[in-house]
Amino acid sequence: MRADRYIIGAGMTGLSAGIRTGYPVFEAASSPGGICASYYLAPGDSVRRPHPPADGEAYRFEYGGGHWIFGGDPAVLGLIERFAPLRRYGRRSSVFLPEAGVFAPYPLQYHLNALPDAMARAALSELDAPAEDREPATMAEWVQRFGPTLNRVFFSPFQEAYTAGLWTRIAPQDNYKTPIERDLVRLGAAGQAPASGYNAEFVYPVDGLDRLAGGMAAACDVRFGERLAGVDLRTRTLRFAGGAERRFEQVWATVPLDQMVAMAGLDLGMPADPYTSVLVLNLGARRGPRMPDDHWVYIPRSRSGFHRVGFYDRVDAHFLPASVRAAGTHASLYVERAFLPGARPDADAVAAYTKSVVDELTGWGFIGEVDVADATWIEVAYTWQWPGSTWRAAALKALAEAGVHMIGRYARWHFQGIAASIREGMDLVR
Repeated sequence: MRADRYIIGAGMTGLSAGIRTGYPVFEAASSPGGICASYYLAPGDSVRRPHPPADGEAYRFEYGGGHWIFGGDPAVLGLIERFAPLRRYGRRSSVFLPEAGVFAPYPLQYHLNALPDAMARAALSELDAPAEDREPATMAEWVQRFGPTLNRVFFSPFQEAYTAGLWTRIAPQDNYKTPIERDLVRLGAAGQAPASGYNAEFVYPVDGLDRLAGGMAAACDVRFGERLAGVDLRTRTLRFAGGAERRFEQVWATVPLDQMVAMAGLDLGMPADPYTSVLVLNLGARRGPRMPDDHWVYIPRSRSGFHRVGFYDRVDAHFLPASVRAAGTHASLYVERAFLPGARPDADAVAAYTKSVVDELTGWGFIGEVDVADATWIEVAYTWQWPGSTWRAAALKALAEAGVHMIGRYARWHFQGIAASIREGMDLVR
């Protein structure tokens, strides 16, 4: 093993890279997994615990909301199952239109039969119209292909919330998340659309992501409490917050790309591409009379500003306290709201937002009495690009030329799931 080769970050990519190479993995936190980690919170307790209590009387949550594993090839799934047994699921998700009180299966464009008749007929005629032969420059232009009706009731307000208002200025990306095949549109209008989309099937560790992350960390050399503070590209030196310095020949880093550019003092002569942050509100509560039977639900409009609600316990009952797992009376859920950089709410704002969310979900009949409420903050949650930007490519190239190789979702500034992140670490060549 080379002593001058290191990995930064013990998230899923860093852990799989550590297993593959044997290189030391430096992690700022005291536990592995990054945002892909579970934690436990008992009713009446505000302390997040990395492991369940002995009596099992706690809700299991995740720092970044529900992280379900989709698209893994056999090698990736085999690696995961070395450390944590998996269960397999067929996705259940929907779009909720609060004004109409309507749930429509996701993807909405393939389930027009769930909409009111007049709305469905208008949407179908618009989706059947010839598409413009023009490359859209922004996401706002890209979603116009779904037609005025679906844009009004779902796509436009959802993208406004999901991107914290950036959708009119950022380039289209991750288009596979929102497919449109006109044959499936017509089948869906008749109630015959098959399950579709990139995450129609997924897996999840039986004992939670903490079991997976802990097992992977035990199989490699992780140095916890080591926060990277700076990088000198000229001398190839890593500087850590505690004052330690390490010279390197090569380093593989999973920290967000914009943060690495800043730590390395790179001036690329252009603005960095944007990102959005997410406040994840985790709730343990009694089920309401209209709680959907879904893994997650997309929300185009809400008074509180959130855009998605996910239901952990619909995936696994162990997200609930042991005493209520079989009762069908309680739920463990998460609520996501996007923010622009620099707009992180303070404690008072989070408390007000929590009350607003609880009131709104109660009003919809999703939940009843709340046992626990806990908010987590993901600073870089979704990454975007300005139209025509070359910032990402320039940053990756400049860092790689100095021996700093960016790996993983945020380091490479593009969307990928857990399975793809693990695959990226597995593919490293020593």
